[in-house]
Amino acid sequence: MQIDDPAVIAEARTVFDRYEAAIATNDGAVLDASFWPDARTVRFGVTEILYGIEAIRAFRATVARYAPRVQRKVHITSFGQDFACTHLEYQRVDSGLVGRETKIMVRLPEHGWRVVSAHVSLLAEADPGRVARG
Repeated sequence: MQIDDPAVIAEARTVFDRYEAAIATNDGAVLDASFWPDARTVRFGVTEILYGIEAIRAFRATVARYAPRVQRKVHITSFGQDFACTHLEYQRVDSGLVGRETKIMVRLPEHGWRVVSAHVSLLAEADPGRVARG
């Protein structure tokens, strides 16, 4: 198994960038299409715990807009040709809070690259000094 194949990293980055653009514009169609349309898909957010694509869709329907954010660090690792993890460290523009977002993505034969699991969290306070760099 090849880890960090540049072509797979580039594919995962494309999915990642498309998702980030959709967050900035609250493009629900792209956000929805980014996730595996399956009851086994999971998304843990800052304020929600969602099991299944229907729960994720229902949550997204309640979001008027996402807090503007600036990317601080993006880290992507791939394992083989069909599995990648993306990690984003960001800072919310309005509050200065530092957030973290992890997505597990799989290339599925019938769907292409899809997020099968996501986890979003915020640090308790706006203290960028708490972030360890590695």
